[in-house]
Amino acid sequence: MNAASGWSAKSIRSGTGRGYRDTFAAMNSRPAELSARSDNGSLARFAWLVLAVNVAVIVWGGFVRASGSGAGCGAHWPLCNGEVVPQDPRIETLIELGHRITSGLALVVVVALGIWTLRLYSRATASGRGMRRLAWLAILFIFGEAALGAGLVLLEYVGQNSSGARAVWMAGHLVNTFLLLAILALLAERSHREATRERLPVDRASAGTTAELAPRWLELLSFTALLFTAMTGAIAALGDTLFPATSLVEGLAQDLSPTAHFLLRLRVLHPLVAIGTGLLWIYLAQQVREAATAGARAGFWARWTLSLVATQFAIGLATLAFLAPVPLQLLHLLCADLVWIAGVLMLDCRRRAAVAAAGA
Repeated sequence: MNAASGWSAKSIRSGTGRGYRDTFAAMNSRPAELSARSDNGSLARFAWLVLAVNVAVIVWGGFVRASGSGAGCGAHWPLCNGEVVPQDPRIETLIELGHRITSGLALVVVVALGIWTLRLYSRATASGRGMRRLAWLAILFIFGEAALGAGLVLLEYVGQNSSGARAVWMAGHLVNTFLLLAILALLAERSHREATRERLPVDRASAGTTAELAPRWLELLSFTALLFTAMTGAIAALGDTLFPATSLVEGLAQDLSPTAHFLLRLRVLHPLVAIGTGLLWIYLAQQVREAATAGARAGFWARWTLSLVATQFAIGLATLAFLAPVPLQLLHLLCADLVWIAGVLMLDCRRRAAVAAAGA
């Protein structure tokens, strides 16, 4: 007994004892680390679900506009035609009411995601502070989304309203929507990385430097061009809804007529801007794809960006050729959302992985 006690005391005073204590401490910390990863994994799955819900709500909102159902509840918000539950509603009323209900669901799940993120991440680390900022921004922008949607109804920028004010309001609404999607996508992707502890370099030649990254101004130009393309697309879609053409020749004549409504004259701008923006994103995505190592998230999102841009070009041509039928309009809108999400995540993964490699 005394010999054993003496050996134990000696061991504790020695480096061997300290090694045992370090080993025991590491063993005790593993359950906490595994629990943290499990929490991050659950958060990541919920964040991807929240992103999918918001994309679905956006596409449904496009259907509200394309079907002319925006005035289905009259100039009332949050009530529908002055009632909580409309009696004997028209189909337009049901479509608009469905959009309001799903928008309310989107608000609830985004707020829930924000609160969960704030509770899970502390201010003690840089990554925690970044996640908390994204959580607060998500909450801010989802309430902004609700306010802008309410404004469309209360100001009667719906139905057959063809004013410039409606176009401007719609453009502002779209910018807020895209920024919200970017924030939600970043929350999902970064919480996914936290859950899997991914540390992937992105540049074969110089994984330890950020010199190979695209300049900030080019990234900013790319995102600005994509936002502008989306805004011109929203205006073009509004023109197609309010002033439908019966043939491609008639549509081109409307676009080029000096006496045409401004929505029709602006409609021709969208395909031109879209081609330039698409080529810019193809260039960026190809650069990232070539520099990415096997399995890197940046390369994964670069491949998705290339595929989605090519798909969007094809959908755009079909939409033009078939005179913008509603199903193609909605598919075009969905693909635009996905291009935006993939592009945001591609450049975020690229830059964060390169910075991490430089600091390693």
